[in-house]
Amino acid sequence: MNFTVSLLPQVALLFMLLFARVGTMLMLMPALGEGSISPRVRLALALLLTLAFYPLVTPLYAIDVAGATPAGIAVLLAGEFAVGFFIGLGARLITYTLSIAGMVIASQSGLAFAMATDPTMDGQQGAVIGSFLSLLGVTLVFASDLHFLVIAAMYDSFELFPPGGPLPVGDLAQTATSLIAEVFAIAIRMSAPFLVVGLVFYFGLGLLNKLMPQMQIFFIAMPLNIAIGGLMLFALLVTMMMWYLGHFETALGRFIAG
Repeated sequence: MNFTVSLLPQVALLFMLLFARVGTMLMLMPALGEGSISPRVRLALALLLTLAFYPLVTPLYAIDVAGATPAGIAVLLAGEFAVGFFIGLGARLITYTLSIAGMVIASQSGLAFAMATDPTMDGQQGAVIGSFLSLLGVTLVFASDLHFLVIAAMYDSFELFPPGGPLPVGDLAQTATSLIAEVFAIAIRMSAPFLVVGLVFYFGLGLLNKLMPQMQIFFIAMPLNIAIGGLMLFALLVTMMMWYLGHFETALGRFIAG
């Protein structure tokens, strides 16, 4: 195949459209797009993935460069940004399960006042247990090679949402609603043992407070509450994280073709 200069505008346009989708997804994807990773590293990874996907997905872009108008190119570019934003944000919502579960666990264990910087939430403050679970979740994603599933979801997005095709707005809204509801449901299930123990523990403290109103029962029982929460966390940590990884894989499977 002879390479001519006339191919450069088409190559540049296709690369720009492809990079718009891949770059948007990568900046929001869990594990690969964490805020703690240097922006230069994420940009370099987005360029490498774009180069890897280019020969595989460019046949899906049926664009006549000679007859393309700026308005048509802008519409195509907006569609690529929209698809990348939806898939990236949908995958990012999965990781919020650990932050929500950590906040509930911290509230029931008396550690809600202990705040720390969460590296998975762009440096925002969160419960220290939630920050620990979020960081552990990202580590386990790489340790279990689930980051390859993230890359597969990025590649299969071109089959699920063909370039230049109309966006299924109704399906996208339904998927987003069910995904958000599932995130909260999984978070409550992960923290359910702590909710039950906390309910029984505080119920017992209420009875003791009625029997001995002159004693500060809640103040005295605070160290015991923290100790019980810590013991339960370390006893259930493996089960919780294995269940989370299964949920992570299932949720990302929605963005895998077939």
